[in-house]
Amino acid sequence: MNSTRIAGGRGTRRRRRVAVAATAIVAAIAGIGALTGFHLQLREIDPPGSNAVSEVVTDEVVGIRTFTPPAGIRVEADLEYGTREDGTLLTLDVCRPAPSTASPTALGSDEGLPAVISIHGGSWARGDKANTDWRNVCMWLASEGIVAASVNYRLVPNVIFPSAIDDVALAVEWMRAPEQVERFDIDPTRIGAFGGSAGGNLAALLGTRGDGPLDEGSRVAAVAELSGPVGLGAAELAADDASVWLRGIIGAYLGCEPGASDANCPQAANASPATYADPSDPPFFVGHAESEVVPVGQSQRFATSLAAAGVPVELAIVPGGEHSVGILDEGMRARVAQFLRAHLGP
Repeated sequence: MNSTRIAGGRGTRRRRRVAVAATAIVAAIAGIGALTGFHLQLREIDPPGSNAVSEVVTDEVVGIRTFTPPAGIRVEADLEYGTREDGTLLTLDVCRPAPSTASPTALGSDEGLPAVISIHGGSWARGDKANTDWRNVCMWLASEGIVAASVNYRLVPNVIFPSAIDDVALAVEWMRAPEQVERFDIDPTRIGAFGGSAGGNLAALLGTRGDGPLDEGSRVAAVAELSGPVGLGAAELAADDASVWLRGIIGAYLGCEPGASDANCPQAANASPATYADPSDPPFFVGHAESEVVPVGQSQRFATSLAAAGVPVELAIVPGGEHSVGILDEGMRARVAQFLRAHLGP
């Protein structure tokens, strides 16, 4: 295991908030102006809700299903964080810690709470922010003192790469905007990302894509991802002896023929987080099971690439064949929470 601690950016002062606020307001005004020319029928991503399929296909009580939410967690569901040019309404759920006299506001602090964007899996083609497993993830993060935003994003076959990553990046910007900072009492300099399976790929892309300070725009200050298919190029899939199923969902997501060469599918590199890794990126926690549906070599190579690029990374490989938040049992939750506290602060 390779684990490194870095500073979480907690000392940013109020003047930075003012600058972030001004930037967000300008962007919002520009976005409104761009949309005035459209008269589209708005539509929500389907299927929504708690009955939506999870990427954890077993009926057994494993991983995040072993978590029992404590009393007092506050959930605000179906908040709109954007509208796309095709009329898609993008929504998220916000899970907040139970009210406490130890909250930043009660203590007279102007920093606010850390926040995490939570990204569901489902082969980039299904799943929902509020299915039973991912609602549990949202409430678990809130129980750790984090304001969690569980996001929906556009899905295959309606869209292909890069629509999903553009959507979740917009969710980060939305959370960082002054209105949400005030509404949810969060610190815009301490926003992280958590994802599993396809959501792990998207969380990892949030961490490596782009450059500049980790407390601006859609940048995030820490990333934890589980079971992500993170190496989508032909060579990596061949090295993993990837299944026909995995090649198929990757091809559909990228808009390429399954098993296409890198020359015939250049977007495979753009959708692989290691492509962008550099020392400016945030610390990573990468979790995987030894014999699950996404080959463990995906996470092993990704962790090696991050370390080689100078990015702090902790790799956690566990026995068994459970996938994504199916490995988020009590022990894994403790490890991820410790990682988030180390890099986002308590």
